[in-house]
Amino acid sequence: MVTSPSVPRLVVAAPSSGSGKTTVATGLMAALAARGLAVSPHKVGPDYIDPGYHALATGRVGRNLDAYLCGAELVAPLFLHGARGCDIAVVEGVMGLYDGAAGEGELASTAHVAKLLRAPVVLVVDASSQSRSVAALVHGFASWDPQVRVGGVILNKVGSDRHEALLREALDSAGVPVLGALRRTAPVETPSRHLGLVPVAERGSEAVEAVAAMAALVFDGCDLEALAALARAAGPLPGGCAPWTPEPAATPHPTRSVKESPPRVAVAGGPAFTFSYAEHTELLAAAGAEVVTFDPLRDEELPEGSSGLVIGGGFPEVYASELSANEPLRKAVAELALSGAPVAAECAGLLYLCRELDGLPMCGVLDASARMSERLTLGYRDAVAVSDSALAVAGTRMRGHEFHRTVVEPGAGAAPAWGMRAPERRVEGFVERGVHASYLHTHWASEPGVARRFVERCRTS
Repeated sequence: MVTSPSVPRLVVAAPSSGSGKTTVATGLMAALAARGLAVSPHKVGPDYIDPGYHALATGRVGRNLDAYLCGAELVAPLFLHGARGCDIAVVEGVMGLYDGAAGEGELASTAHVAKLLRAPVVLVVDASSQSRSVAALVHGFASWDPQVRVGGVILNKVGSDRHEALLREALDSAGVPVLGALRRTAPVETPSRHLGLVPVAERGSEAVEAVAAMAALVFDGCDLEALAALARAAGPLPGGCAPWTPEPAATPHPTRSVKESPPRVAVAGGPAFTFSYAEHTELLAAAGAEVVTFDPLRDEELPEGSSGLVIGGGFPEVYASELSANEPLRKAVAELALSGAPVAAECAGLLYLCRELDGLPMCGVLDASARMSERLTLGYRDAVAVSDSALAVAGTRMRGHEFHRTVVEPGAGAAPAWGMRAPERRVEGFVERGVHASYLHTHWASEPGVARRFVERCRTS
């Protein structure tokens, strides 16, 4: 039997959203890194923003672990891929500990990922309006699923020394050790807007200061030695589990010359386009592409020699005026798309390719208009490719996630990108020439052929 690598690890979870998971997890990552440890940061679920703070805290790429998007079988391999060469890994949970994909039981919940990783859980509890009742709360979460090991509690928003003493006394009877107590008098400024926290790329030095404040809060209020010991007690992952690799995307084309120059794929970045999974660029590179990042807010040209374009998610609605004002780049994007070159656009990328966004001119690649909406569209989707495209052949099934407060009219072109199988049946997105544009965020690690097909199209278009 092959033994899997043993990476010290723990999962930071909570009874519900708003309990302080992000503050504790990010602060713990930064505090451990400040002690000289190589810390591997991870986030349960499809969230793009928290991993940015994690990366700032650790100096390593923040990575997502999503059992819905990638399948349960890839969670541990993706974890090991991200944790290569690290001393310890910290995984921030999502929502409440047992909250998963709607109607899918435990699937994609923090508890599900903790079980797949065989990782102990640290429960962050908002103690601001309770004392003895905290024991009943913690006991319930710790005993709900015997396969989930709640190894400790961090009390958040504690009012005073007396309040802390009452909480600790109550928890003595629950059998779960208290590993930290954070005062409510030391808030950390992490501003939010319509889709959650403001990303790191938009905050500059303010984000650095916020992460430093989180680290100080955790350093002062938590037992770092006990937390590290709990992580070391995780033991090996399931036998035979090996790190994920992007190499499946590197299957060579039978007629390709090894001496060919790699096609150059331009990837949108900067403050307006911050939503991207690290594995996407790794897969593109493994498939033979040269990946070059550009900033649509600043750069007036695409990277020289670009033969393909990837525009991920982000906040073009916040930067609509600046994006619209950069007319030279808008024209360059339109010219590349109209030439038939492969273009993959997700959510924010879809909006950027539209004729207009909130009345401001965009690239005009798609005969569609986009506008802000009061309605939040949020949730996992089970989808199938409707049309052959630069990303997938018709019939390819993938799972994705929608997260936006905008509307595109019409919602689908003559050749739609995706047919949604669940939670409701509909078609969505656009396939035109080499363009594949959609609201759906997907994780290419679940289907490496997407990256391989895209790069091959870049070679031949």
